[in-house]
Amino acid sequence: MQRIMLKSKIHRARVTGANIDYEGSLTLDEELMEAASLKPYEKIEIYNITNGNRFETYVIKGAPGSGTVCVNGAAAWLAKDGDVVIIASYAILESEEETLEPRLIYVDESNSIVSVNNRCNV
Repeated sequence: MQRIMLKSKIHRARVTGANIDYEGSLTLDEELMEAASLKPYEKIEIYNITNGNRFETYVIKGAPGSGTVCVNGAAAWLAKDGDVVIIASYAILESEEETLEPRLIYVDESNSIVSVNNRCNV
């Protein structure tokens, strides 16, 4: 049996821009991508805490250390500059692999990493 499990999330990032004219995706600071173990063009889900919108797209590299979280393409209608979002990625695991501990990335108001945890705070 396979299960879809949380692989990583970036918690309470702030959207730094929205570009409707771009083809699509989320431009994300490369340092945040690395911390969350995200590869370019990997599928992600975005949960907009500010307005309740939820959508999926893929991630592309932004300048490292820039704090960039820019929503592009049609998804730009679902988030605007300053919105607070959760960015999540998932992995499909076989039953015997179900011990995955998600990487939880916590950021401040400028999207700088405050802490990284490998387990949920339940």
